[in-house]
Amino acid sequence: MGNGLSQFARLPPFRPLHVVILGLDCAGKTTVLYRLRFDEFVNAVPTKGFNTEKIKVSLGESRRTPSFRFWDVGGQEKLRPLWRSYTRCADGIVFVVDSADAERIEEAKTELHKITRLAENQGVPVLVVANKQDLRNSLSMTEMENMLALGELGAAASWHLQPACAIIGEGLPEGLGKLHAMITERRKMLRRQKKNKTR
Repeated sequence: MGNGLSQFARLPPFRPLHVVILGLDCAGKTTVLYRLRFDEFVNAVPTKGFNTEKIKVSLGESRRTPSFRFWDVGGQEKLRPLWRSYTRCADGIVFVVDSADAERIEEAKTELHKITRLAENQGVPVLVVANKQDLRNSLSMTEMENMLALGELGAAASWHLQPACAIIGEGLPEGLGKLHAMITERRKMLRRQKKNKTR
């Protein structure tokens, strides 16, 4: 872990978590964002740049409502080189996949592995949202895990695969709860590493 991560772990705990929402175009990224923001379906048009929202999310039983700063970045092929700029110093990544579009799973896998293997994203927790689970032809979680090769993301990568339907919001609170837990665990680990270095 580089010095940048150690400095990042020192930021105040009340700072909103910096989370980037990525995925191929038409996967449902903006639908996820606005379902979280307004708790209703917003008919979105393809994102030509980015959308950003600061949202307090209730994590259910824990009664915690952490603040997230979400950055929803366009997924068109010409915009994907920009993803790197948004993930720099991110606390977490939400990668949205259209689980009913089997033909583009390989393309989604390539982009997911590319962004998580960048040096600055090593160890950043990833929530993979298997969106559109309400559709009859959607892939199962086992199929998604295998086709996206999530087990190959690396030993340092923590990830969670969450079935979801962004239109009605099903699965999103549970997924964010898992992401928040992974981010919290990573911060603890970075603090321990920092203490060990100063001894």
